[in-house]
Amino acid sequence: MNQVSPVFIAQLTDIHLFAAEDQRLLGMPTTESFQAVIKRLKELQSELDFLILTGNLSGDATGESYENLQDLLNPLKIPTYWLPGNHDCAIATPGGGIAMDEVLNLGMVSRRKSFKRGNWNFILLNSSVAGSMHGHLSAKTLDWLDSELKLLGNNPTLVSLHHPPFLVNSEWLDINTLQNSEELFAILDRHSQVKLVLFGHIHQEFQRTRHNVDYLSSPSTCVQFLSDSPTFAIDDKFPGFRLLKLYPNGTWETWVERVPYFCPPESEAKEY
Repeated sequence: MNQVSPVFIAQLTDIHLFAAEDQRLLGMPTTESFQAVIKRLKELQSELDFLILTGNLSGDATGESYENLQDLLNPLKIPTYWLPGNHDCAIATPGGGIAMDEVLNLGMVSRRKSFKRGNWNFILLNSSVAGSMHGHLSAKTLDWLDSELKLLGNNPTLVSLHHPPFLVNSEWLDINTLQNSEELFAILDRHSQVKLVLFGHIHQEFQRTRHNVDYLSSPSTCVQFLSDSPTFAIDDKFPGFRLLKLYPNGTWETWVERVPYFCPPESEAKEY
């Protein structure tokens, strides 16, 4: 890759695929909504350098759901990196649950969590807590982040995780954000090369700037949550994803794209 060229990436999040391809989340067939996103990505295929998937790739934490994801991504032939969310199976269970690592490491899909593209470094963190909706970064993960940032040097850096490190003005979502955000901020504050932090979990757009670092979320590829709502509520916006152009000097531009896919939500859905 010519280093003077920007790195062009897409962030996809909260895909919620199931073992059964016709299963729905809050009334939406998540395989169909993701196929609509895939169709748009195929149009961008020649431009995109890679995809980042920021968690909740599965809705039921089954090996079959990850195999379905792998099958949907393979035809794109776009390098793909991922991290787990609270609905994913990050670690194989004693009962025989298949971890993401075992499936999502074939072809163009990689389980690497630190890599470089163009003039940018990328670090992917696991903020999931087994059996919990909220997020937490373990001491081991935080130590690894700090050491990676020291090792990688001064090139502009993008960090990703699943849970938002900020409250998002929705009471029902704000109880399940990252529980130790200040520990994350303490590390990022020591490393001025960090320019961007991407996250998912909230199924909506969000942007906040703190200490010259911009924090961005993306819409889900399936159901959208109504922003600034004190109680659970579904928005009628289309599924979407975020595109980012990252320039060698550390500047960037971003925008959200939505795909024309609509499925009426469950009229009586009261919770997620």
